[in-house]
Amino acid sequence: QLQACGGGLVQAGGSLRLACAASGIIFSTNVMRWYRQAPGKQRELVAGIAPGDITDYANSVRGRFTISRDNAKNTVYLQQNSLNSDDTAVYYCNSRDLITRAEYWGQGTLVTVSS
Repeated sequence: QLQACGGGLVQAGGSLRLACAASGIIFSTNVMRWYRQAPGKQRELVAGIAPGDITDYANSVRGRFTISRDNAKNTVYLQQNSLNSDDTAVYYCNSRDLITRAEYWGQGTLVTVSS
């Protein structure tokens, strides 16, 4: 249902762009979110975007990360700038339908920031 990609190894201060392609859902009625889970830590919400492009960010990434969605491509993106070692984690995309409440998770993509 959700296929994430774009992770990799990047130096501190660098940038990555994650993408998550959705299939089998009505993308336009879904809130799309990115979560991350660092080694030994709980999964945390990074950013979310609702239909109508209303966005929200964790304080730790606000001003550095930008979430966006392309309803024509059923894809959500996470532009990550000024990356630091604290951003090292597996990033998961999540969808939740506003009408049916159906929720799905992608398989995760690993972002590793070297200092």
